[in-house]
Amino acid sequence: MKKIAILSLSALLFWSCSDKKEETTSTDEIDYSTYQKDGESTDAKSTAEATTTHLVIKGNDDMTYDKTKFTVKVGQEVTLLLVNAGSMSKEAMGHNAVVLKQGVNKNDFAYAASSEKDNDYFPERLKEEVIAHTKLLGAKESDQIKFTLTEAGNYDFICTFPGHLMTMQGIITAIE
Repeated sequence: MKKIAILSLSALLFWSCSDKKEETTSTDEIDYSTYQKDGESTDAKSTAEATTTHLVIKGNDDMTYDKTKFTVKVGQEVTLLLVNAGSMSKEAMGHNAVVLKQGVNKNDFAYAASSEKDNDYFPERLKEEVIAHTKLLGAKESDQIKFTLTEAGNYDFICTFPGHLMTMQGIITAIE
């Protein structure tokens, strides 16, 4: 009985000490949700009103972009980095980002793209309706594009993989 009590006390002491142990994790995955260009404010009010030249968007297996609204300045070159942070294959859950010109119907564009499997769901015949687009990405892939918006207004960006438009779309607002 004395041995059981000592073993129980020792186990309790071991577990209570291990709970106080500092947790350290290391990961090779970059957390793009905290990406911030040098000199940009982290204050919530300033961030909402600020413009940026670097857009970082993550797509996931849940068919969403992690960010869907950006503000940029007319005439400034913009860099957009798309990261597919999911784990599914490109054939099952591919993601892209297509920045459409103002006035283009995103539903019609996505419908046309849905029949373009051999072209990674990008309709070449409608390329004049597009400002820029990333390639279609599989799990853990990324692609970067650069473009300049020359007129103030709202520009839709969408994923053209079939069925993704409903949850994978956003707006880039260009201001003077």
